[in-house]
Amino acid sequence: MSDLLQFVLTHGYLVVFGTAFSEQLGLPLPAVPLLIGMGALSRSGNFSFPFVIATAAIASLSADMIWYQLGRFHGRSVLRLICRISLEPDYCVRRTEDAFERLGLWALLPAKFVPGFNAATVPLAGMMKTPIVRFLALDLIGVMLWSTTYTTLGYVFSQEVERIILFLSTLGTSLVIVIIAALASYIGYKLRQRRRFLETLSIDRITPEELKAKMDAKENVIIFDTRNRLDRNTDPVRIPGAFHVLPEHIDFRRQDIDFNREIVIYCTCPNEATSARVAQQLQRMGLKNVRPLQGGLIVWRELNLPVEHLD
Repeated sequence: MSDLLQFVLTHGYLVVFGTAFSEQLGLPLPAVPLLIGMGALSRSGNFSFPFVIATAAIASLSADMIWYQLGRFHGRSVLRLICRISLEPDYCVRRTEDAFERLGLWALLPAKFVPGFNAATVPLAGMMKTPIVRFLALDLIGVMLWSTTYTTLGYVFSQEVERIILFLSTLGTSLVIVIIAALASYIGYKLRQRRRFLETLSIDRITPEELKAKMDAKENVIIFDTRNRLDRNTDPVRIPGAFHVLPEHIDFRRQDIDFNREIVIYCTCPNEATSARVAQQLQRMGLKNVRPLQGGLIVWRELNLPVEHLD
């Protein structure tokens, strides 16, 4: 048997804890295949089935507590950090916010099963100042559901999984090469996916300084705030004079708007993902003089430019 598999058999609980903890922190480590394998090994008597589940749940909950506290004390800057280090496209934040708006804290239950969704869910709960007892109660259910599901799959299909493990054991040191190659291929695929996503957001942007100069010069500029309601409730301010328009409700008739008027759109998404997509949609509708605000509301506020509070 390969040294790697022997190491797993000797230090299985430690491997489960380290892998689950690292994956929930955002590292691309394969916790799910490991849980399935540990479930199979627990049926053969090598490990305790309940203890495997508990170890993975505690590791996941520990990582979640770190993200929760970061979100609670550092707010949206943590979400921006996640999208910088995440292999998922940047609209994961907007999708998570939309899900939170619909489901509330119940979004924590399915979060672990949805790639890209889990990355932003926990810090968003902290950013919303969710009471820690409520957060822990629902997150504990979520991590237990996650760890139990995959460990049980391995337990139920233990014979099939053990055949795979026995086959892998014959690979020896080649197994390490296979794992590294598979991980590199996965990361490469996600990086290409992210690059293609960013290419779709390629559109001219207006800087906060340029917009402020136009506002001071009393130029006839329409400003659209495309943040969702959850984001606006969390941070109830806007650029002076901005109109709140949800992306799914962008639909104008030609007689509704002056097509020669300049339009500026902003959001709080990393890389202006939402505002760039809305700007492209408006351009397809015939509005050529439309640009997203570079850096969105976050950079606008970092530059100490004026905002007004929502009623």
